[in-house]
Amino acid sequence: MHKFIFYIYSLLIIVSVHAQQTQMSQAEIDIFKSRVKTIANNTKTILSDFTQYKHLEFLSNDIKTSGKMSFKAPNLIKWEYTDPYKYSVIFKEDQLLINDDGKKSDVKIGSSKMFKKLNHLIVNSVSGNLFDDNEFDISYYKTDSFYVVKFTSKDKNLSKYIKEFILHFDKRKLHVTEVKMVEPSDDYTQILFKNRQDNIPLKDEVFTN
Repeated sequence: MHKFIFYIYSLLIIVSVHAQQTQMSQAEIDIFKSRVKTIANNTKTILSDFTQYKHLEFLSNDIKTSGKMSFKAPNLIKWEYTDPYKYSVIFKEDQLLINDDGKKSDVKIGSSKMFKKLNHLIVNSVSGNLFDDNEFDISYYKTDSFYVVKFTSKDKNLSKYIKEFILHFDKRKLHVTEVKMVEPSDDYTQILFKNRQDNIPLKDEVFTN
């Protein structure tokens, strides 16, 4: 189970740029949320390269991996790691499909409320459609290049795994470019997206194990 949770953590997306952050006004927040939701609702597919960093306090260097992410609305997502190893994870309905360099397995997540919430976080973090005030305490900031949104879960069970969840949105396109997830231990997972393509054809076969 610890290994499975590590894989879940490893799916969630990147780190903050060390720039001066200022808090957004309520008027700015309202406009920003409206624009992001419109873009998210009109995004049917996403194909993007990514670089992931896993920071563990006991390691001198972060663990770096890279690959390609595929998303298809409403809730199909695939993370395909290509360097330094071949490994893929697919979230499909109530299943987690894993292909570890040809060794295939699947995990039923339908009966687990916790993993359903984690899956929901993963899918919505990619699309940018993640502004549920009932689920999170949310704060909004801006830098010269990004809007930064910080989420703290109101669910005590979820907060045992996720201390803080941070999304970075490019100011021009309002795409999610970075996410940082901080664990209670202050270890964290980061992923940086690049070469993003929206609404290109993606066959359902892409999301098979």
